[in-house]
Amino acid sequence: MATPIKEWSKLEVRAVVRFLFSKGTKPSEIHKQIAETYGEGAMSRSRVYQWCTWFGEGRTSLGDEPKSGRPKTSTNEENTTRVDELIRCDRRMKIREIALKLEIPKSTVHEIVHDTLGYRKVPARWVPKMLTEDHKLQRVEISQRLLQRCQQDNGDEDMTHIGVGPGGDFQANNNLFDNLITGDETWVHLNTPGTKRDSMTWKHPSSPVTKKFKVQRSAAIVMATVFWDAKGVILLDILPQGPCINAARYCSTLDRLKEAIRRKRPGLLRRGVVLQHDNATPHSANLAQQWLQR
Repeated sequence: MATPIKEWSKLEVRAVVRFLFSKGTKPSEIHKQIAETYGEGAMSRSRVYQWCTWFGEGRTSLGDEPKSGRPKTSTNEENTTRVDELIRCDRRMKIREIALKLEIPKSTVHEIVHDTLGYRKVPARWVPKMLTEDHKLQRVEISQRLLQRCQQDNGDEDMTHIGVGPGGDFQANNNLFDNLITGDETWVHLNTPGTKRDSMTWKHPSSPVTKKFKVQRSAAIVMATVFWDAKGVILLDILPQGPCINAARYCSTLDRLKEAIRRKRPGLLRRGVVLQHDNATPHSANLAQQWLQR
């Protein structure tokens, strides 16, 4: 039995097909001999029939015919400029839309956008609120007031206190951050799965592959009110599912905050507490303001 040829070229196999076909060998027999000599992967049966047809029609070339299609000259300076102008007019335009508008291949547009122009498509950054110029100015003014307050040795009388100390103000030489408590509300899912980064572990190449099942966040959520200072969390108050937070509920939370301060921060109520929270309706309501004044 003949030893199969392991190293061969496409042109060599095609030349053998042409030689056998010119000798009057049938295409099926040609394919059989090609498979025995060069191996099954040298040329498929359908390809042998195709080359026999071409040779029967008078073809003499063994090389591949030049492929039809658009020339690579579409990646030129003119098209680059046109693509850049379209992107600058509409930053959300897709590669497919640019290709249709300019009538050039998508692959060319992709090359121009990423390789030539250096664009990268990224999502817009999410922000919780759209701030107006007045809102931004108010935040700057409040931040400046807090900064000035930090630089003072004692407190001002225009800040809200819980259980103010003697004289209705801070004692001298108190640090503002020792008396400042911040509060805010947030929605919390009953079940929040860890991220992919949280599940990453150190392993050797021979270590077994770790698996992590995909878990969705729970649809049920609760409202959590958190108060904290420079030392850590003082109170975490969870609102039961169903009722909404209002001024009365917020006053109840402030009652629990006062007890938590008495337990976790002894002496702070006597010195006086600066409470920092936003102007949400439950916070700015008359009932809550009256509680704070008391």
